[in-house]
Amino acid sequence: MSPARQMRNDAGIAVHEVWSLSAAERFREHRALWWSAGPAGELAVLIVHRRHLERSRYGKGWHAWWPRDAFTGELVIVTAQGERRTAVENVRVRPSHLALLPDGRFLLVGGRTFRGESDGPWSPNAVVFSPSGAPEREFCVGDDIPALITDRHGGIWTAYGDEGVYGGHPESGAGLAGWNTEGRATWAPGDRLPAHPLQGCTAATEGDQVWLVWYTHSRSGTFLTRVTPSTGEVTSHRSPVDGPDGFAVRGDRAVLTRRDHNRRTVELTRAEFDGATWTATDRLMLSVPGRVVGHCGQGRDGALWLRAGDTWLRIEA
Repeated sequence: MSPARQMRNDAGIAVHEVWSLSAAERFREHRALWWSAGPAGELAVLIVHRRHLERSRYGKGWHAWWPRDAFTGELVIVTAQGERRTAVENVRVRPSHLALLPDGRFLLVGGRTFRGESDGPWSPNAVVFSPSGAPEREFCVGDDIPALITDRHGGIWTAYGDEGVYGGHPESGAGLAGWNTEGRATWAPGDRLPAHPLQGCTAATEGDQVWLVWYTHSRSGTFLTRVTPSTGEVTSHRSPVDGPDGFAVRGDRAVLTRRDHNRRTVELTRAEFDGATWTATDRLMLSVPGRVVGHCGQGRDGALWLRAGDTWLRIEA
């Protein structure tokens, strides 16, 4: 891999192009699907061959591809030093999210779960894999998960959608949750949020802290909720952007993005915190090298990672 390339957009914003799926891999019918950024600045992408996939008539971009059944893939870890690839075989979960864990392990999570009987167990939708790509453990982390992130210590943080909030799963019903890699719920918001979540938007980390972004009923408010995992402390503030797809924060500065769905542009907002309120300081339309669809943004320690087609960009807060 060549070093990250800095591009200067028409709007004058410094955007670092970190990695792209090569033309050779696209020609061989490899698809770059689930992805995540890690706390050490690494990018993780799971690549799957077309023969394992089917295309939905309703989805756009990479979201349109789904595994037919159990499948084999290749996990690509991209760092400043280059690429590391690991074969991942016999994956039985239908993933919506990929996340990195300490010691080279990683996590695949399906966005939905179910139970056969009203009082029966919920089916597992999360699988922990070893550094060699072997499954170690499976468990359930709730239903209808539009946003998920892991912290640097391996905690799993989830924000749920309306079908999860009203679907009967206890942790999903709270709107936000924290989990460990044993599948045990470790954190719940209780009555410490300004409203009841209806839909998760995106997530970020900043050092040891986790940020979950969500909106409430009738889209009457989008909130940035910061959780300190070591204490469970919760702080929420209204977002300067309704329903953002990406969010990253560094101290009192933040950057947020909203996609122009399936187009090569995003609305980028810079914001500052005055101790009480997040206020937008600048808004602009940013041209990007590929079409932007859902699950396009993730924040890590002040850097917003943005997926545009099969290219990953990094924008500093």
